[in-house]
Amino acid sequence: MALLESGEMYLETILVLTKRMGKGSVRSIDIATQTGYSKPSVSRAVGILKDGGFIEISDGGFITLTAEGENIASTIYERHVTLTDFFVKIGVSRETAAADACKIEHCLSKETFAKLKKHIKSL
Repeated sequence: MALLESGEMYLETILVLTKRMGKGSVRSIDIATQTGYSKPSVSRAVGILKDGGFIEISDGGFITLTAEGENIASTIYERHVTLTDFFVKIGVSRETAAADACKIEHCLSKETFAKLKKHIKSL
């Protein structure tokens, strides 16, 4: 199942929350609070991600990433951090850099991101 940008965003959010709160501590309400999305929207997205095999939900409602979900989330998160840091280095405010990185991270090809990352490391 191919993910849309919104699905990638949810997986990235789950990854970030898991890093902050600890594995097995993330619930739908935490995702809603972090993203500002409504509880019904988050509930629907969580159901789609579960059906797609990207997350698992415990009987207690705790959300964990599957191996596939974590792989996608880690890829998006790496792009976000790399792009944000690069934009800050060239003089963009951290807030704007993070917002712009969030828009770009989903549409870059693997090839373009690899070349960009290589270029950044050479600076």
